[in-house]
Amino acid sequence: MEPIRFSGKIRYWNPGKASGLAVVDVPPAHVAALGGLRQARVHGRIDGRDFTSSLMPAGSGRLALSVSKAMMNSAGIAVGQATSFEITGSDRE
Repeated sequence: MEPIRFSGKIRYWNPGKASGLAVVDVPPAHVAALGGLRQARVHGRIDGRDFTSSLMPAGSGRLALSVSKAMMNSAGIAVGQATSFEITGSDRE
């Protein structure tokens, strides 16, 4: 798989709650390259730090990447901030 690079703002899955699962929306241009609107485990980098996480359908034709507290802590970022992501592999390969 060719690396997929994008930037995005980390948000809560449920915007009505200021807690819980944090995600970043994958730009629509990358959805097909990642196998479409299906769940998958992926590997990559957040601000240059390695991670393993999950992609999941987010409704309205969107795909979201789960962003754990450990991922945010290693990159020194928080919900509400934008950062760079690189997906380098998935379990769909």
